[in-house]
Amino acid sequence: MKPLNLVAIAAAFAVASLLALFALRPPQAAPLLPSGEKHMTADTQTIVFGMGCFWGAEKRMAAIPGVLDVESGYANGDAPGAGYNDVLALEREIKRGRSTARNHAEVVKVSFDPKKVELATILAAFWENHDPTQADGQGNDIGSNYRSAIYTTTPEQLALAKQTRDIYQAALTREGFGPIVTEIEPLKAYIRAEEYHQDYLVKNPKGYCGLGGTGVKYAIEGESGGAHKPLDPTTLDAKRQLVVFEAENCPYCEKFKADVLDHWRAEVPVARSLSSQPPVGWRLEKALFATPTIVLFENGREVARYTGYDGDRAWFWKWLGFHLLTPEQQRIAFEQGTERPGSGSHLDEKRAGTYVDPITGAPLFRSDAKFDSDSGWPSFFNPVEGALEMRTDNSLGMRRVEVLSKSSGIHLGHVFDDGPPPTGKRYCINGNVLKFVPDAP
Repeated sequence: MKPLNLVAIAAAFAVASLLALFALRPPQAAPLLPSGEKHMTADTQTIVFGMGCFWGAEKRMAAIPGVLDVESGYANGDAPGAGYNDVLALEREIKRGRSTARNHAEVVKVSFDPKKVELATILAAFWENHDPTQADGQGNDIGSNYRSAIYTTTPEQLALAKQTRDIYQAALTREGFGPIVTEIEPLKAYIRAEEYHQDYLVKNPKGYCGLGGTGVKYAIEGESGGAHKPLDPTTLDAKRQLVVFEAENCPYCEKFKADVLDHWRAEVPVARSLSSQPPVGWRLEKALFATPTIVLFENGREVARYTGYDGDRAWFWKWLGFHLLTPEQQRIAFEQGTERPGSGSHLDEKRAGTYVDPITGAPLFRSDAKFDSDSGWPSFFNPVEGALEMRTDNSLGMRRVEVLSKSSGIHLGHVFDDGPPPTGKRYCINGNVLKFVPDAP
């Protein structure tokens, strides 16, 4: 390869200085949750529930650990703006046959931290804390404005809401209840309720609640768990093991198998189980709420779980990455960080082998495409076919092309047009987010 001239060297050091000044942040250890799970850098999520009178619903949902805020409001009606009296007035007109308009439902908007509480846990509380088999009302509160409803803000929420409905329906049917009539659809309209409705039962402890459930507990035990034996721990890795808890006739499980398990190359071993019980002698932190549920065990104890699957492979791999990668690797992979020149791994690696994604294990680069660019980062002139994705990056006042791993979506580095033949490309990669697998002797 041609040696870099002085201008190019100066430019390289200028870019490195800019990166060090603006892009590099000192790594911070991720704090641990009470369950031992590490914090994920995900935004607060919201989902909206109709459970009858919103006063009682607000109190019940706010009591869930990990829920950050619960707000009373009105949702998914036709009126672009409505208040409490407007909703009641329209309901009277509907009952008298004078209006065919769709009324808003009294709802609570639940904001939660997905690092601290799973959506499946919140959905389980929703099902248990009202009667989803009662149409257009709850208890003595009758009308479409008191309907049972789940209004979602993401496709993932919609899929999990429907799956948990089917699981709870099986439990209700066993206890002699009728079909669930809960309306499940994306959130289309939301209006915050008047201030006096907010935290109503906190301000009025003896106020009317009007909320009661069926008494049927939400759990998947009894569907298939009793018919199948738990996994034998002698066939598993006691130090670190993933277990995918599945159910028979579960399309979400089949989708996860086709998308992820059938192509498994990750370093952490994975096993599938049709039992709702952990491997013999191992411990789950709580009951399973949906399938598939992917649980990471360390030393026979649950340390993290991923509930449900709707086809978003990247989000699953991101979840796993937060439990497999170091804080420095997470900063690079998920926050577009950059390691300091000369500080990363694999700069001096000369052996024949393959550089793979540190989470999925998918091949990224072969050693025969590696070259010494004198840049301070591992450099390659050609990737494994189909292994990467490119994205325009205009950050830091520069126009660059970002390089991501196609299998996991993690940030790897950038690609430049100053590489050697035959491609003329220089894939400038953070060594700390590469894993090297030497060829077999």
